[in-house]
Formats: sequence, C-alpha cells, structure tokens
Amino acid sequence: MAEVHEQFAVHPFPELSGLGLRLRPWDAESDADVSAYLRGLTDPEFQRWNTPLRFIRDIDGAREALRSRIASATNGTNVSFRVTDGESGGTLGHIGVNEIDHVMSCARVGYWVLPEARGRQVATRALTLAARYGFTDLALNRLELGHAVGHEVSCHVAERCGFQAEGTLRGAMFEAGRHDAFRDVHLHGRVAADPEPAAGG
Repeated sequence: MAEVHEQFAVHPFPELSGLGLRLRPWDAESDADVSAYLRGLTDPEFQRWNTPLRFIRDIDGAREALRSRIASATNGTNVSFRVTDGESGGTLGHIGVNEIDHVMSCARVGYWVLPEARGRQVATRALTLAARYGFTDLALNRLELGHAVGHEVSCHVAERCGFQAEGTLRGAMFEAGRHDAFRDVHLHGRVAADPEPAAGG
C-alpha cells in the first residue's frame, strides 16, 4: 500500500468531471470559495444533521478549516472537493473522501449541498464520481458512509449510489450543536467488487 500512498501524495488535488458536475479542489485563499464553504457549514439543515469537531462561525474559521483540509490532502489522509456545476462553474456543495487508511484500503465519504442546489440529485451525482475516484485512482477496497439516524435524504443518496445499509452504530456521532451528547448513526458501505448502480451513470 505504500506505493498507493506515494502516488496519492504526488497528486493530492485532482479534478473530476462527469454527470453534469465538476469536482474541483477548494481554494483557501479564494474569498468566494471560503464564503461558499462558510455558507454550507452554517446552513441550518447542515447543522441539524452534522456537528463538526470544531464549530465554524466566521470567515476566518472557514478559511482555517479549508487550509487544514488542504494540508490533510497533501499528507494523503483526506481529499476534499468543491462540487461545481459542469457548465457554469458555480459552487453547489462539498464532498470528501476522508480518513483514508491505505493499510486497510478503506475511507469514509461525507457531503453537503448548498440550499439553492438541493432537489437536483447533486449529492447523488457527486458521490458517484467520488466513489469512482476512491475505487480507481486511490485503489481502495471499501468506502463507508455514516449519517445520523433519521436523515432520510442522506440515506436515499447512499442507497442510490450502491452503499448498502450495514447496521446502526449506537452513540457514534454528536447530537446537533453539542459535543456532550451523542446520537445513533446508520452505517452504509460499498466495496470495490460491488457494481455501480445504473442510475449513477
């Protein structure tokens, strides 16, 4: 797996295109990118279902968070994409291949979509592209996806992209807006041998 890790480190900022989308690296020095990232993390629907380890409330915090993501891409542990419209280039959301473990050949995926881009299967299309990248470019064997119990939209995205429901993890993520209480998570998984659903393109 060392060879895979080395290859990833050489090209940590890929661009992916397809299904009407273009997945591009975030730019922590771009005010437009930082503003879009902040809007995503402070959106009430995002905050309802996700509680980051560190709360991001302003431009400075968003910029620092993006810089941290870029650093983790450089060392091969995460790769983050700004999901954009394939024609206009406008930002639609975010998707990341996170917690990459090159020894066990697995990673976790996570995503969010800006309010104005919802209802267009942006997350489904982005996850399809990111999964292809994980299984081909990164040569991973397994991708996992976890969402808070009750988040049916995210559950449907996972299922449409071939991530099978594998069970419930008790108390595996923070409650909304809290770091002192926990809630259950639905775990989905997909392995390289699983076929890509036809709906994914």
